[in-house]
Amino acid sequence: MAKRVTVAAFGGVMLAGVAGAAFAEEQVGTGSDVDVNVTIEDIDPGVLAMSVAGTTTTLAENGSTETVRQFTGDLPTVTVTDTRTAEEIPDGAFWWVEGTASSFVGDAGQAPIGAENLGWSPSLVDDGSGAVAVGPDVAPALDTAEAPNNVGLQGRELLAMALTSDEAIGSWEAGATLTLQVPADVEPGSYSSTITLSLFE
Repeated sequence: MAKRVTVAAFGGVMLAGVAGAAFAEEQVGTGSDVDVNVTIEDIDPGVLAMSVAGTTTTLAENGSTETVRQFTGDLPTVTVTDTRTAEEIPDGAFWWVEGTASSFVGDAGQAPIGAENLGWSPSLVDDGSGAVAVGPDVAPALDTAEAPNNVGLQGRELLAMALTSDEAIGSWEAGATLTLQVPADVEPGSYSSTITLSLFE
């Protein structure tokens, strides 16, 4: 028992000696300072935006008959991105994308081809959530079998829409197959039209 007490006492002396040495240390020199800086950026609010993968597309003859010449092609992919939080979206809000076309104008003074002759069949790259819906097919005016939906893109036609904006946060892609139908005796040459795509909420 006496031996154990002696060891404990010796250990206590050693610890006291170390503590005393640390306390007795003196600073050498004047020391150095380190400034700590940080920039905390303001968090920008989210946005609802649309982009289109290209500014031009070309139609090629496909499926013509003796009475109707038909030309088809693809609308460049349209992407709608919503980076807002649910709290930033107004109650009951929903967004949609519309398209409307101008008449086809010939490069050599041909008679214009009305926008009612250009139709589309929208499609959607969907994750299966059902948060975004595709618009209905709109047929060209000459496709009488599709009446009354054979009005072409002369008016504002739906490409895609979110049923509610707060359920469609993220990124969504839509496209469409374009179909132009004209009479078989249409004047030959190059024609051009412009489809205007617009995002609304």
